[in-house]
Amino acid sequence: MIAFAEAQSYPAEVVVVDNASTDHTSDIVEHAAVDHPILSLLHQPIQGKGAAVRKGMLEAHGEYRFICDADLAMPVDQVARFLPPTLSNYAVAIASREVAGARRYGEPWYRHLMGRVFNLVVRLLVVAGIQDTQCGFKCFRKDAAEKIFSIQHIDGWAFDVEVLYIAQRYGYRIVEVPIDWHYGEGSRVSPLRDSWNMVREVFHIRRAGHRGVYDRQPGAQ
Repeated sequence: MIAFAEAQSYPAEVVVVDNASTDHTSDIVEHAAVDHPILSLLHQPIQGKGAAVRKGMLEAHGEYRFICDADLAMPVDQVARFLPPTLSNYAVAIASREVAGARRYGEPWYRHLMGRVFNLVVRLLVVAGIQDTQCGFKCFRKDAAEKIFSIQHIDGWAFDVEVLYIAQRYGYRIVEVPIDWHYGEGSRVSPLRDSWNMVREVFHIRRAGHRGVYDRQPGAQ
């Protein structure tokens, strides 16, 4: 990722959010940043992918802010598919493993099935018309990122659904971008436990939306 960012013709930064890790992530990033000023480290003491992404999105500086899973299941050079001049006139561009032109590699059939069932629940309850909410690669225009993530509050895995729900609620244009995606055996997602928690969070998003939680300004009571 660092080599890719440094090779681009446009200014770029690579922001790593240490989400209360117990390994040597911080030490590795700080050491690498000595030779690569493009790299920076943020600390998010609140555990959960949603909390980590929120921290990074709100403290990044770019006109386009791209979420990238650490496992790089999508080849990094495909980032270009999300940026001008290849793609423009959008507020949120999300990687999709389901739209025409996308390709999956090595994913077990049962994981794909679980993903499709979850997506059906999501489309029926909160986010209409999006075929793949959970792919970990998403790009936000600066103004959209700052608005959406100032409202987003779920710390767990279903934060993807929440940010897309907020984006639709505020009328931001969302586009799905077909990518090549490679399944990794090292995923920390527990198929049963995390899937159940994500469904619970989807119902939370629906209830919060009906109560007007996402219509309030950040910090308002």
